[in-house]
Amino acid sequence: MSHFLSIKDLAREDTPRLFALIAELKAKQKARDRAAPLRGRTMALIFEKPSLRTRVTFEVAMVQLGGAAVYLAAQEIGMGKRESVPDIARNLSRWVDVVTARVFSHRTLTELADHASVPVINGLSDLEHPCQALADFFTLWERGLDLSSLRLAWVGDGNNVCHSVLLLAAVCGSSAVVATPPGFEPRESVIEACRALGGRVTVTTDPREAVEGADVIYTDTWISMGQEADRERRLEAFQRYQLNDTLLGFAPSRALVMHCLPAHRGEEITDALLDGPRSVILDQAENRLHAQKGIILNLLGGD
Repeated sequence: MSHFLSIKDLAREDTPRLFALIAELKAKQKARDRAAPLRGRTMALIFEKPSLRTRVTFEVAMVQLGGAAVYLAAQEIGMGKRESVPDIARNLSRWVDVVTARVFSHRTLTELADHASVPVINGLSDLEHPCQALADFFTLWERGLDLSSLRLAWVGDGNNVCHSVLLLAAVCGSSAVVATPPGFEPRESVIEACRALGGRVTVTTDPREAVEGADVIYTDTWISMGQEADRERRLEAFQRYQLNDTLLGFAPSRALVMHCLPAHRGEEITDALLDGPRSVILDQAENRLHAQKGIILNLLGGD
C-alpha cells in the first residue's frame, strides 16, 4: 500500500499477514520489548474532529515504535481555508514520514494523498473508518473465530464505520446483515463494492432478522459528529434498533457484542450489554493501538 484511505486498499491476501504482524506487535508490547523500528520517524496528525481512541492510539503507537507524532488541530492549520490542502500536503511531506488525517470529507483525504509524497492514513472520514474495522476484525481473529464462515449483524446507522466493516467482511469472506431504519442504509456504492469483492451482504429493516444466527452483533452511535441538529428525528427513527437483552435474546448464545465507541449508553446500547460478558468492546479499543502499529509499519516498511 502507498496510502491507507479505505479498506479497498487492502488485498485479500494482505489480511492474514497483517493480522499476524499486529499479533506480533501486541505480544512484543505485552513483553515490554523495546525494539524501535521507527526511530527517527515522525507522523503528522491532522484532526478536524475530536478524538479519544484515534489520537491516543496513533500517538502512543509512534512512541512505542520509537518515533514521534505531531498533533495539528483544525484551527491551527485551517485546512482548505488558511492554506490549501495541496500546499499542506506538500509542506508536510518535506518534514514528516507519514500523515494521519481525521476529517469531515473523504475528498479532503484523497486530495491530501494526491499531493503528498508520504503515506496518508484515514483516521476517519464521512465515508470510512478503516483503522477501526481492521482492529475489529483482528479482535475476532485473535479469539480464534473463522472469519470465512463468520456471520456479522450490523444494527443501527449505515454510517462510515459500517461501510468499513462491511468492506472488510467481504475481504475476509464473512457474511453481513445490516438492519437500519428506512433511509439510513449504507451507501449503495459501498454495497456494490462489497459484492464486487465477493461479499455476501443483506440489508433489512428488521433488527431481529439481522441478529438471528449472528456470531457478532455490532452497533454504533445513532448521532455522529455533525448530526447533532438531527438528534430528535434520529432518536425516533432508531427506537427499535437498540442493542439490549431483548434483541440479544434472538441471537445465538455465542454471539459477541461490538461497538466502536464512543457509546451513548441507554440509546443505541444498554449498560448491561456494553459491560456484559459477551462484550468485546474494550478489546476492540485496546487493539486499535496494535492495529495502528501494523498499518504504520506496513506503509513505512519498518522491521
